[in-house]
Amino acid sequence: MTLFQSVSYTSFRPLAFAFYLLPFTFYLLPISSFSQDTIQQPKIGLVLSGGGAKGLAHIGVLKVIEEAGIKIDYIGGTSMGAIVGGLYASGYTANQLDSIFKSSDYDAIIQDFIPRKSKNFYEKGNDERYAVMLPFSNFKLGVPAALSKGLYNYNMITRLTNHVYNVRDFNELPIPFLCIATDVETGEEVLLNKGFLSQAVLASGAFPTLYSPIEIDGKYLIDGGVVNNYPIEDLKKMGADIIIGVDVQDDLKDREQLQDASRILVQISNLQMIQRMNKNREMTDIYIKPEVSDFSVISFDQSDKIIKKGEEAGFSVYEKLKALGTNSKRLPSVVTVRESDSLYISSINTEKLENYTRSYLIGKLRFKPNTKITYADLKQGIENLNATQNFNSISYTIDQSEEGNKLNLNLNENKQKTFLKFGIHYDQLYKSGVLINYTHKKLLLKNDVFSADVVLGDNIRYYLDYYIDNGFYLSYGFKSRFNQFNRNIKSDFSSGLLLDELGINSFNVDFSDFTHQFYVQTVFVQKFLAIGGVEYKSLRIESETLQNTTPLLEKSNYFSVFGNMKYDSFDNKFFPKSGWYFSGDIQSFLYSSDYTNQFNRFSIVKADVAIARTFYEDFTLRIQTEGGFAVGESSVPFFNFVLGGYGFYMINNFRHFYGYDFLSLEGNSYVKSAFTLNYNIYKKNHVNFTANYANLGTNIFETDIWHKQPRYSGYAFGYGLETIFGPIELKHSWSPETKNHYTWVSLGFWF
Repeated sequence: MTLFQSVSYTSFRPLAFAFYLLPFTFYLLPISSFSQDTIQQPKIGLVLSGGGAKGLAHIGVLKVIEEAGIKIDYIGGTSMGAIVGGLYASGYTANQLDSIFKSSDYDAIIQDFIPRKSKNFYEKGNDERYAVMLPFSNFKLGVPAALSKGLYNYNMITRLTNHVYNVRDFNELPIPFLCIATDVETGEEVLLNKGFLSQAVLASGAFPTLYSPIEIDGKYLIDGGVVNNYPIEDLKKMGADIIIGVDVQDDLKDREQLQDASRILVQISNLQMIQRMNKNREMTDIYIKPEVSDFSVISFDQSDKIIKKGEEAGFSVYEKLKALGTNSKRLPSVVTVRESDSLYISSINTEKLENYTRSYLIGKLRFKPNTKITYADLKQGIENLNATQNFNSISYTIDQSEEGNKLNLNLNENKQKTFLKFGIHYDQLYKSGVLINYTHKKLLLKNDVFSADVVLGDNIRYYLDYYIDNGFYLSYGFKSRFNQFNRNIKSDFSSGLLLDELGINSFNVDFSDFTHQFYVQTVFVQKFLAIGGVEYKSLRIESETLQNTTPLLEKSNYFSVFGNMKYDSFDNKFFPKSGWYFSGDIQSFLYSSDYTNQFNRFSIVKADVAIARTFYEDFTLRIQTEGGFAVGESSVPFFNFVLGGYGFYMINNFRHFYGYDFLSLEGNSYVKSAFTLNYNIYKKNHVNFTANYANLGTNIFETDIWHKQPRYSGYAFGYGLETIFGPIELKHSWSPETKNHYTWVSLGFWF
């Protein structure tokens, strides 16, 4: 029996037979039948450490990685490494990131910068009155929880990642990505690989004391560098076979190097991480450490040098990187960077707030649900919320729905409701003064704020304001103030008749004004403020110079109604570079106790318009026109327009005018124009020249006097310095009509 004969047909097994033939089949296949796709390329992971501004070196390294033709498969980062890594994972190229960070406002990155146009009129007044604000509770002063809420960064990253705003799983980004944060309440490490990308990367980068924590899923998160500044193990779990690591952490420094608070804070936060780096370095296949020890965590203004250091470090291992390259450089990104990109906001959602109503929030955002907005509008709305200083932290997410985009606000209310504020000022009318303010929010109702100023110095004054802010709806308030000063002036409030009668050029006057207002106000077209109300005023004017005649010039009470409309988009009140300003007022005096027996009902109408434009580098031209007149049979001379001097807080109808001493010119009607050329010679340092012209007198608008060649003119050269206490200004002024010269000094915010 042969072998074949011994195998019956029924016992023949085709599968087993094919198995024995399989090796011969592969042997006979031509080599060309293998596809290169069957060869598994190793997965390359990139880990980027934290280090504040030093993390800008990551951009330089990414340039070299792209030059080497390396395709990154996974990215993991912490803090600044998370921000750079998250943007790169979303689709940006290294060159784009270079351009983005070099064009950023580095002052705004470090501390909250709230554009003046984002503040309402109440908040503008607040910021242009006080130099220092401190929390106050149980008769103890506190300190802010952080220097910044990081909203500039949040808005910027949100705008930059608008093309992936609907991605909630970071594995679905163009490059899978993760980052690390720290739960500040438990000290635990938090892995962030899902959620809203900008929120995640900025939580990872919330450096303690510099930025406020960010709340995600009920956890209060800060900088991930506290617990894991080099997430290499998490990156390996993602599937990375080869790790390229960029480490911008500081090594331990000695006492000679620890000369500032930021370096000490970094050393403390990095102690644990530095100890772990030896193990992490061994796990890293290509370890890159840029030489950035000469920079601090806040050296954002030296981005060029830091990015260059990253490039140098990358090129030092270029051959190793080139060996991993696929010769397929990353194509230019199609990501656009535009604030004009639009969103249709179908709903605005937030958890119920304890101290503020929904109408208050909508009013601050300045856009309503079912509205199409741009990212610039969103940015300004968030800045408006921040300007209120009513929230410790502010973040948001944008969710896509069939109706449009849902804006979800995550607001952490400021539990501190009481503050002490301080200011200082000197001018040659009110002299020196120290301002102490007490502010209490939610005193009686939601959305309200009570503020009381006391000025101690040469002239004691006070200012009180209670305000209920209802956003788009009618808001209400009560104001009360007391102003006083003593000075020799050249205006006698009677067109010079009294001075002529006595044969003198000036007289010493004690002036006091006690005023109370009830008002309602609203914002319309989202920018204009309209106010209406009633006023009760008590004026007292007396002079020791007139002891032998009539020392008490005025002692009357007045009741009036008033209306006012304002618009103000100046970027800076004292040294504007752009924007325009408008104020229009009408006030009708209906009743007086009439000490002088001269009262008849009358009205005062006035307007002030100004525009500022930067036309050549740091040169700015500001043009201002203002005027006013009385309406009625006769007006009370003590409410006439009085011009002269500079640097004082203007009340009633007292107005600045160069070339003439304080309160030198008066009349019941006037028109004035001023032209100021300002040059910013250095950051916050200004030199300027102003020319102003005016016509002023009795009922000048009833004749052609008002538009004839100006009767009064004055000129001034000045220097100004912006400080935290307000502007410090020195003005030298003269008038060609009088040949008189005056030098004025104004220190601090006006009050």
